[in-house]
Amino acid sequence: MAYFSIHEGGVGLRRQQTTKAHSVFPGLFLAGLIAALAFGLRHLPGVHQISPLILAILIGMAFHNLIGTPAIAKAGVAFSLKRILRTGIVLLGLQLTVQQVIAVGGLGMAVIVATLLATFAFTTWLGRVLKVDARLTQLIASGSSICGASAVIATNAVTRARDEDVAYAVACVTIFGSLSMMLMPVIAGLFDMGPQAYGLWTGASVHEVAQVVAAAYARGQEAGEFGTIAKLTRVMMLAPVVLGLGFLAARKRLSAGGAANRAATPLPWFVFGFVAMVALASTSWVPEATAPYTTGITQFLLAMALAAMGLETDMRKLAAAGIRPALLGAGAWVFISVFSLGLVLLLT
Repeated sequence: MAYFSIHEGGVGLRRQQTTKAHSVFPGLFLAGLIAALAFGLRHLPGVHQISPLILAILIGMAFHNLIGTPAIAKAGVAFSLKRILRTGIVLLGLQLTVQQVIAVGGLGMAVIVATLLATFAFTTWLGRVLKVDARLTQLIASGSSICGASAVIATNAVTRARDEDVAYAVACVTIFGSLSMMLMPVIAGLFDMGPQAYGLWTGASVHEVAQVVAAAYARGQEAGEFGTIAKLTRVMMLAPVVLGLGFLAARKRLSAGGAANRAATPLPWFVFGFVAMVALASTSWVPEATAPYTTGITQFLLAMALAAMGLETDMRKLAAAGIRPALLGAGAWVFISVFSLGLVLLLT
């Protein structure tokens, strides 16, 4: 009797796992389909400069608000927002190396770190002045000061904001980063900036990696290469910032509810995976020939996560946030652009 009881329990467990896998698959398929469509749209004229991450969340939002996310897809969408997202952020570390930081130089690194910290502090202060929700303020601050949509979704792992807040923050970094992409080459001409100075300015201030590439290469190969390296160095700051926000969130929850809230404190383990991948990429163990594949897989996983974000974003709730978060995003954009330009002109 005991044998049959254990055996039946094992069958029941396998059935439960199979059912769970089936419940996750439709949402994963939908998010993957939207991500694939986002990558496909980049081949259209005038669309290739837009990040597939941005396209993915826009398509997901359009699908959810015009058609509606099917109930059968909910489990897979939630899985994409957690597991797929964190896997993508861990793999993002393979695109960065310690050697890239060294190539930027001490002066360039100082400009990048000073700009990031000043922008984050200013945006946090401005958010309080404008009375924007603290979690949305942190998302906009991270996206503006570090690396756009990737920083927004990584930061949300510890801030736990609403999906509408994440979508709003992504919209801010998309719109204002695109403005930088168009305006910065013109402004650089007015100041007669050299290629390295201009590349450092774009890498230290433009939100998305794709936007930096477009803006930096607009003034030549040397500016483009230096701008890209500076931007990737800035992306490396994602780890300490998210860990710092997680630590602050932990202290806040513990002080509010004591030890009972310890279990609710977010610990961003994926950031340690991100750091481990940076360390791995800095060795000679990863063949250079694999870089296009790992980069493509990383971008696809992040696009799936943002597609899932869009599939849970209600446009009515997004509109209800009002104009103040948009003013916050604009203020952060102006600050990071002017502050970094001043440092570059002063120090280079």
